[in-house]
Amino acid sequence: MRKIIMLTMALSLTATAVSCKKGASKIGNTVLNLGGEAEANAIIDFNNNFIDSYKNSSKHIERILKYADEAVVKSKGGNVLIMPVVISSTDYTLAKIKEVPSGFEKDKSAIETEFNTYKAKRENIDKKFDELKSYMTSEDYKDDKGAKAETLRKEIEGEANAFFAAGENIMIKIKPATDAAEEVVLKDHPMKEYIISSKNVMNSLDSVIDVLGKQYTGQFNETEAQKKYDELAKQAEANAKKEFNVKDQQYAYKKSQFESFNKNTSNFLDTYRKLIRDSKEAGKIPDNDIQQIDSSYESVLSAYNSFVK
Repeated sequence: MRKIIMLTMALSLTATAVSCKKGASKIGNTVLNLGGEAEANAIIDFNNNFIDSYKNSSKHIERILKYADEAVVKSKGGNVLIMPVVISSTDYTLAKIKEVPSGFEKDKSAIETEFNTYKAKRENIDKKFDELKSYMTSEDYKDDKGAKAETLRKEIEGEANAFFAAGENIMIKIKPATDAAEEVVLKDHPMKEYIISSKNVMNSLDSVIDVLGKQYTGQFNETEAQKKYDELAKQAEANAKKEFNVKDQQYAYKKSQFESFNKNTSNFLDTYRKLIRDSKEAGKIPDNDIQQIDSSYESVLSAYNSFVK
């Protein structure tokens, strides 16, 4: 089963929202025959809504997986002080997605198939969790010595694996069209320079997270980690040196958000240096450091999304 922290970090690789939508109808048919503003914005909306759904639902499912693990331990007579709390969660963002936009063209059918699997697995996991929770609450495990808990855990894990696979496949398939839609939307955008530069920082940061995720479950490689640090630091420095000078006054308030993004990126680099130092001493990435990195990433991501929306 996946480590909880690792799932969060894996999601970080795909969680950068694309927004700053602006009138693009004059551009006409462009990359992937997006057909201007309406099609580009539909793709961007699907991307943003799906990312929010995937991220929030994944965290909910990870809590269920943890509960299932502890349920097996407790039902078989093991010592479990407090069962993990799983709060009922409705994926409201998922409800916003009415259809897969036609702008995905040749990938539309495959995305629809994966999306249907994604929704079905999310629903199945909740149903199986309700069944497991009822079993634990009623202490029915005293009758079968935890046999049903073990069965339900395996079923939940199987559904979760299918859910994550579908989610990751969707992210891979929607990226090309989303990038193309972003080009349409940003072509004449007053903040284009700053958005693209900030996105470059996020891409570099995502590369860091990818490397650290692999090293967390494997072996710490200081040389590789330091190389990624240097690449990110270079991108961050270039972005921070940009003077936010957008003449359109409706975007004047974005200056503070741009500065906040750069500040959070700087804080991430501070946390990253600590991780490299601690990991070098320990010979592996400590759990506490990976949690701090994940939290710091979320802060950078939140600042980025606030800036580009």
